Amino acid sequence: MNSLAESTDQVMFLDPAIRNWVLFPITVIMVLVGVFRHQLTILMTGEPPKPDIKDIRQGKALMRGQMLAQSNSYIPAAAFAERRQYLCHAYEQGTYLKNKASKEQSAVNLMADPKNMEVMMDGMKKQMMGIVPQTLIMGWIQFFFSGFILIKLPFPLGLRFKQMLQSGIMTPNMDVRWVSSLSWYFINLFGLRGVFSLILGGENSADGIRDMTAMGTMGAMGQQPGQPQDFNKQFLSLKDSLSIIHHEWDLANIEQRVLVKYGKQSRVFTSAAK
Repeated sequence: MNSLAESTDQVMFLDPAIRNWVLFPITVIMVLVGVFRHQLTILMTGEPPKPDIKDIRQGKALMRGQMLAQSNSYIPAAAFAERRQYLCHAYEQGTYLKNKASKEQSAVNLMADPKNMEVMMDGMKKQMMGIVPQTLIMGWIQFFFSGFILIKLPFPLGLRFKQMLQSGIMTPNMDVRWVSSLSWYFINLFGLRGVFSLILGGENSADGIRDMTAMGTMGAMGQQPGQPQDFNKQFLSLKDSLSIIHHEWDLANIEQRVLVKYGKQSRVFTSAAK
C-alpha cells in the first residue's frame, strides 16, 4: 500500500488551469455569495424591531428561575426556599406573562399575533436565504466539476479522512491528501466563517453553518424556525423543576471542614451546624 501511494504521488500532476479556473473561483464565488446574502438579508428583513418591555420581563423571569435551579447550592437553605416559593407562585399565577389573559392560549393563538407572525416571516426569510444559495452552489459544482481533484494538502492524514476529503471520487488507492471539488466546497463552507466575521462583523448573515445548527436544534426541539415561544408552558415546566430540587448548601459546616483540612479537627460534626 505504501509503495502504491508513493508511486501514485510520483505520477499524479495537476494542471495549473484547475487551480486558476476551478479552485480559486469556487472560493471567490462562495465569499461573494456570502457577502451578497448578508446584504440581501438586511434589505429583506430590515432593522430588527425594538423589544417590548413586557417581552424582556418574560425572558428575564425565565432566566432567573433557570439560574436559581442551576446555582441553588450557592445560597443558604432558607434563602433558596424563599426564592423558590416566590417564583413557583409567580409562575403558577402567570405574574410575569406578557398578557395574563392569554394564560390558556394555544400555540395557534400565539401564532395569530401580528408580531409573532412578523417574527416567523423573518425567520423563514433567513432560512430561505441560507438554503437557496448553498443549494445552487453545490449543484453548480456537481454539474461542472464533478470528479475534479483540486488540491493536495501539505500534511499527512489518516484513512478516516478519505471519505470527507474525496467526496464524489471512487478511487480507494488514492492518497488521502488529495481533495475533490465537492469536498473543497464543504471545507470552504466551514472555513470561511472567520473571513465573513472579518469582513462583515461577528453578527453577520453569511454564516451558513450557524443557520444549519439552529435548524437542527429547532428540529430536535420540535419547533419551527421563527415560531413564538409559549412562556406559560416554560414557566410551568420550570416550576415543576424547582419544586423537586433537593437543596444542599456548599458552605454548610464550612468552619469544621476548614479545621479538618488543616488538621485542627478529626472529622466534621454535622449536628453542630444545625
